[in-house]
Formats: sequence, C-alpha cells, structure tokens
Amino acid sequence: MKKIHILTAVLTLLVAASCHSPEYVESTAERQNLTSFEAFFTFGPFMDQSMCKLNITDENADRFVIPVPWFFPETSDNETSPYMTKVRVQAALQPNCTIEPALTLLDLTKDNMFRFTNAKGESRNICITGERVKSKACDILVFSLDDPAVSGIVDKNKKTVTLVSAEDLSACTASAQVSAHATISPDPSTPQDYNKGVRFRVTAHDGQTFSEYTVIKTVPDKIDKGFDKSSLEALFNFEPVSMAGLPAYNTADIFPSLAVTGGKLVFCYGNGSAPVFLNGVTGVKEGEINAGGVAPAAVTNDEAENLILCNHVDGGGEFKIWKATSVKTAPELFHSFTNSTDLPMGYSIKVIGDIDGDAVIDITHEGIAGVTSSSKVTRVTVAGGSVADVSVLDLAGSGLAWGGAPVNNTDAVAVAPTRNAGMFLSYYDPNVLHYVMADGTLKSSLPFNNGSSWALNVNNLDSKQFNHATYMSLFVVSHFPHWGCGPALYLYDISDPAALSGNLDETTSIVLGKSSVDWFQKADAGFAAGDVVLAPTKDGFKMYLYYYDQNSGVLGGYSVDCIKK
Repeated sequence: MKKIHILTAVLTLLVAASCHSPEYVESTAERQNLTSFEAFFTFGPFMDQSMCKLNITDENADRFVIPVPWFFPETSDNETSPYMTKVRVQAALQPNCTIEPALTLLDLTKDNMFRFTNAKGESRNICITGERVKSKACDILVFSLDDPAVSGIVDKNKKTVTLVSAEDLSACTASAQVSAHATISPDPSTPQDYNKGVRFRVTAHDGQTFSEYTVIKTVPDKIDKGFDKSSLEALFNFEPVSMAGLPAYNTADIFPSLAVTGGKLVFCYGNGSAPVFLNGVTGVKEGEINAGGVAPAAVTNDEAENLILCNHVDGGGEFKIWKATSVKTAPELFHSFTNSTDLPMGYSIKVIGDIDGDAVIDITHEGIAGVTSSSKVTRVTVAGGSVADVSVLDLAGSGLAWGGAPVNNTDAVAVAPTRNAGMFLSYYDPNVLHYVMADGTLKSSLPFNNGSSWALNVNNLDSKQFNHATYMSLFVVSHFPHWGCGPALYLYDISDPAALSGNLDETTSIVLGKSSVDWFQKADAGFAAGDVVLAPTKDGFKMYLYYYDQNSGVLGGYSVDCIKK
C-alpha cells in the first residue's frame, strides 16, 4: 500500500496546486524575456518529436527564423519539406511575458505575425517563420585502412587521424565515414602514402563549410590512467522505434541486450530473432548480424571487440557461449556446459577482460515468477584464451535475491578478470547497488537517494578495464516515464571497489553522472527493460558507452579517449 499512499499524496498536491489563481511574478531585469522557439512534428513517423530549436541571442529582434534541418534525422534521407506547413511551435518565456494570439500550429513556409509583450508591459509585433537549412557538419567520424587493417584514431579538435601501425603504409586504400551528407576529397579508396601523411578536405552539405584533416602514421601518447574527461562526446540520444525500428514500449517478450564490435552497436531482442546492428557513431541501423544459425538470448562484448552470444536454458539444459569477431562473421562455439541449477539462465551475460586471454564471464540465473527468486550466478573463468573453471556462485547467504527477466532480473559484473573477483549487482526492488565477494560475503550496499526510486529500475550494469582503470556503468530505466520519471546514467571508477560508499547516485566514485537522460516515450507504462554496455576499442585509445530503455523509448551513446592532448 506504500506506493498507493505516495501516489495519492502526489495527486492531492497536484489538484491543490491547480486550484490557485495565477499570481504576478516580479520580473528580473537580468533575465532574457524570450529565450527560444522549438518546433515539433505534428504528424508522420516522428510525431511529437522535436524538429529543431532556435536559441535566441537578440531578444529585441522582430523576426525569428527557425532553422529546420534539411533531413530528419540528419543522418537519413528523409526530407523535412512535407512537414513544414503544419508545425507545433513552443516558446520559452520568462514570467509575465506573453505572445498573442497563442502559439498553435504554424506554417513555417510563411510569415506568422504575433504580438509580444515583455515583463514590463512593453509590446511589439514579431514574425515567426522557418527556413530549411543544410548541415554545416564537416568532420571525419571514422577512418580505417583496408590492407593492412588499421583503424584510425580521430581527433576532431586537432583535425587529425592517427594510424597506429609499424607496417609500411606507402600505398594503402582506405574508407572513411564523414558527417551526414558531407563529402570527402581526395577519394580515400585511391591508394595514398600514409607514411608521409595525407590531407583530406571534408565539405559540409551546405557546400561552403569545410574542415581539413591530416591522416598520418604515429602512436599518440596516453594519459597515465583512465580517460580524459574533456574528451567526453555525446554521440546520439534518440527515440529508437521511429529511428531504428526497435521494439515499442509495450511490446512483450523482449529481453534486450547490447554489444559492440568493430564500431557497430549490436541490439539483441532475446526472443530468438536475429540481432540487428547500428552504426556506433551515428546510431543509423545498418542490418542484421550474421548469426550463423544461432538464436541468441543475449549478447555482450569483451575488451578486445569480440562479440559474445549465448542461448537461454532451463535447469539441466546445455548452456552455450559463442564468439564472433565482427557482425559479418558467423559465431563460433566458445564453450558449453550443463546448467547444474534448477533455475533458468541466459538473458544476462557480462564479460570483463579479453576472452582470447584472461576474462571472467558472469551469467545471471533468473528467478521464476510466482515460483521462486534467484540468488545464483554462474561464473566462467578464462585463462590464456581457454576456459579454466565454471562455478555457480550462491549469494543467498548475503541476503540477496532477485526475480525474473527482464524487469526483475539483475546483471552481475565482476571487478576484475579473475576467478575470485568480487562483483556488483542491483535489482528492483529495492534499488540498491551491492558489492559482494565471490564467496558470497556482502561488502557494501549503496542505496538510491532518489525520491522517485520506486518508479525506477537499476538492474542494468556493465564493467570493463580501460587504460589502467576499471569502470562500471549503471543505467537506470523507468517504470513510469509517462509520470515524468525518466532514465538516468552513471559511470563509476571501480579500480578500488571498496571505495564506493554513500548513495549510488552521489558517491564520489562517479566519473560521469546523468541524473536525467532525455527520453521520448511518455504515453503510458510498458516494460521497464533495458541494457547498458561499455566497449573499449582494441587499440586501447577509446571507450564507448551505450544505453537503452525500452519503456522510456531512448537509445544513446557516449565516447571517451585516453589520448594525451
């Protein structure tokens, strides 16, 4: 009944607040009266999504032209011209400012006249219109040589691409991915001498803006430990149903998991369907992986860009782990064993280390709804590229127990690629992050200091080593996005896991904290399922972080690097 009492109290407050008459709010002279106009689609596949936003720098202007992107999303070929005549526009105003008549649906191909009154009562006529604009983006996003196969390290600030190689690169062809609708010259497919360095010009879609990049063979220096915080780059954050064809919030029997290999973000449905892959930089869906007849229940990746897949079995079934080196390479069986428990397993698999060297693979056993909870994790220890041990870790003695997948299950992530390494796990409900040793000893528990914790789900974790540091990501998905409770993202330095203390959303071990991630599904409650994945590149210079929330309708990603600037 606790949750019902909370909801009743919230609704009572909302009703009470709605009964008050509007009050005059004293204006602040330092504040800008009119700060932005934002345009939204009103029909079509992107209905209610933001089309574009005009941030106003001169509030005394009398004409405001909203810059509508030529394509939406900009990485697509979907032209925006059909949507220009029926656009919903919202204005960001300070208290006591008004626009008359009220903003409703506008035709942005025409001049729309309004009367703006500021907080001092001063009025003037303004015009709101729109203009389709071509992108000015002109960067190299990905650059790689064909033979020998070398992935370049792109530095957008310095406009350089570094090729880390000791081989002769005097006559190599290459491939490049540039900003959407931009062009590159000379053609990278033409052989070039990269021992001496090659300059490329990237020209934006507008035909005028350009950048020049130098591609050269060298080895950049790294910072001493971890990643450079100034290198953090938001890659994308979008609504995945309309943008990538991923499942809707209310689609049942989806057990989502993510993985990364060769710059591709892999999405697994967990229901036997072939996983799909997206461009890891732009988020554009590119196709299905070569599953080679495997129907995976879950996917993940190690620290060497190996794609790892597994099946789902009940107690006594044969559990299988496959690996693939790319989305185009058919998976090969890595190891199989009998599930010696009476609980199902396979909807959550997490790896730390390199399975061609030393690694730990943790597979969670799920509870069975209406029958029993679970406290078991199967740990597969890999040494020198071969499986050295398979053990079932029983955490019941620590008082930990979770339910079924995907909503009430937990991810279990090790803190090191060794058999006796401790692990972190968390699940709903309560939303507490636990650090427990392999022998079941509970070392610490970090609660979620969020007043809406009951509406959230903290069961998405991953851990990876990167540049002499160990990191853990936690993605919080939402049970009730339509009530304003959205997802959150945290990245922790767990090089010293015992140092995590306090609250999971406030501990000093957080190196990246997004207590509110923009989300796009706000119609109703569906399935609070998702995943998060960390993916260092094989060369050790970059690390990617991706997250997915089916219920809130969001897929996003970040990148960081450890290059010494």
